[in-house]
Amino acid sequence: IALLGALFLVLLAGAHGGLPGCKICITCKVLELVKQEGLRFLEQELETITIPDLQGREGHFYYNISEVKVTELQLTSSELHFQPEQDLMLQINNGSLGLRFRRQLLYWGLCQRVYEFLSTLITSGRHFLLNQEICPVLYYAGTVLLNSLLDTVPVHGAVDELVGIDYSLLKDPVASTSNLDMEFQGAFYPLAEGNWSLPNQEVEPQLKEEERMVYAAFSEFFDSAMDSYFRAGALQLLLVGDKMTHDLDMLLRATYFGSLVLLSPAVIDSPLKLQLQVMAPPCCTIRPSGTTISVTTSVTIALVPPGQPEVQLSSMTMDAGLSAKMALWGKALRTQLDLRRFRIYSNQSALESPAPTPLQASLQTMLQIGVMPMLNDRTWQGVQISLPEGINFVRKVVTNNRGLLTIRADLHFAKGLQEVFEKNRPADTRRPQASSAPPSSRAAV
Repeated sequence: IALLGALFLVLLAGAHGGLPGCKICITCKVLELVKQEGLRFLEQELETITIPDLQGREGHFYYNISEVKVTELQLTSSELHFQPEQDLMLQINNGSLGLRFRRQLLYWGLCQRVYEFLSTLITSGRHFLLNQEICPVLYYAGTVLLNSLLDTVPVHGAVDELVGIDYSLLKDPVASTSNLDMEFQGAFYPLAEGNWSLPNQEVEPQLKEEERMVYAAFSEFFDSAMDSYFRAGALQLLLVGDKMTHDLDMLLRATYFGSLVLLSPAVIDSPLKLQLQVMAPPCCTIRPSGTTISVTTSVTIALVPPGQPEVQLSSMTMDAGLSAKMALWGKALRTQLDLRRFRIYSNQSALESPAPTPLQASLQTMLQIGVMPMLNDRTWQGVQISLPEGINFVRKVVTNNRGLLTIRADLHFAKGLQEVFEKNRPADTRRPQASSAPPSSRAAV
């Protein structure tokens, strides 16, 4: 139960209303995987506990039980399932423990009295073991260790130095008999403006399939990303001097050769400057046929003579359409951009509607070789999907729908829980320590 909660129930603090930008559905197919991994961790944890020696004297009977170790845990009948209004239910109908220990028994008198005492000793020892050893281990795993695992799940995190992403829950998860549905903010925000994000104006994500372990749908996810980067001032590019590639410099000088030969020889060989400035937040459209991004940009090309005012060669407005192909790589949702539609207008046109510049073909080539590779270097780094450490997506498929991007996948434990817990175990906590005195029957209950 603790492990499944660690997958996506990542803090309700700060939750607020509104349409979700991200919706996640966990189906019942994940439960068997979670149960088996959780029981494997419990077996490993029980093997590490230290059980104190039990010794004493009762009448003519002396006993000493030492070096007690748990060798195995068997839950022959256990079931983990979703239950409405309770989220998860774990049922264990039968279980057994294997123990190894050394014993010393000295007695004299009637055998009947020995058998009765042994029966009482075994019963008391069983209660002692459950209450003083196993129950604290379960409590420790379900609180301290689970919290350390939850700390590896990003809820509000920085994507880079400019923009963060908000994965906080909007409301309590809703459980049915077959799945667990969760609604997240799923939006980007400029770090300089705090946890502000674009209100979701798109359709609400809908998930109805149940063949895979996990389904995720995103709607306003991409518009909020582009709006946040625009507000952070990131959607601009300035190439001048050494930042401009040799091929791009040659292309620009060939394109504007007619203008350059008319200039003073003192400035012809000056460094070129190319400046692109996005004029409004780009717009993302998701359709079954693909995802497109529309953007309007101002383009300025100039010479920058050292110690002199720059000489503007051209000022234009560019309308571009980019295709965006999404792929899930590990935990990162990556984007590959491609320039599909391009039209550029001269700002010096005397017409009421700007006339297309005759340099369009050359400038399109310039964007393809000089600008698109830099954009894709950034977008291919991807955005992390919120998962705990040690858990990855497998058999993942990304699909475009009308207004939605859907991910369906199964889960895989790349690391065992024991390894993850040991790495993230809080420094100021220790495993629960056992008491040397057997508990009372009320305490055991």
